[in-house]
Amino acid sequence: MSGSDIVVVTGFGPFRQFLVNPSWTAAQGLKLVGLGEGTDVYIKEVPVSYVKTQQIIAEIWQTLHPKFAVHLGVARASSVIILEQTGKNSGYRDKDVCGFCPESHCCVEGGPDKLDSVVNMRAVAKELQQAGADVVYSRDAGRYLCDFAYYCSLYYGQRRAAFIHVPSSGSLTSGDRLVPLLQSLILAMLDQLEDSSETT
Repeated sequence: MSGSDIVVVTGFGPFRQFLVNPSWTAAQGLKLVGLGEGTDVYIKEVPVSYVKTQQIIAEIWQTLHPKFAVHLGVARASSVIILEQTGKNSGYRDKDVCGFCPESHCCVEGGPDKLDSVVNMRAVAKELQQAGADVVYSRDAGRYLCDFAYYCSLYYGQRRAAFIHVPSSGSLTSGDRLVPLLQSLILAMLDQLEDSSETT
């Protein structure tokens, strides 16, 4: 199978009260249901560590050359799915699970202040909202590991990445409701990616 057919889905490892991170459970669910014929889903658990996150994400882009990467993280106190448009390079001051914080407080020294996904997340959110889904659009991924992972992936993957915050409360926390919705969201993103590559 060619590299252009790989879609990477990551979820985070244990974090605070989440001994099993819901984002990793969702990634495993997506691997089971797949993204249709001709697409190979590769999943990876990412520790809540700045150093390891950067290493893993750089390695994914350098070795697998995926068509697209989707990073999942948990949004505490949220009952909806949040689609993130933008990754920020600086302002990382909170320590990770190892007690570490980047000395420069940024993802990539000398990198752009922010990077946007090639996918128009507002359009994807609107499409799914019209179908009755609890999905919202955001431009602020929170300047912690979620934002950090997203920026790294946008940087290494020429902006061919998405970040989806999954809920920590409410009915969407059940896998049988969350996974099909994530599958629909990612397929909508891939459709948009196909359309834009055909017009450029």
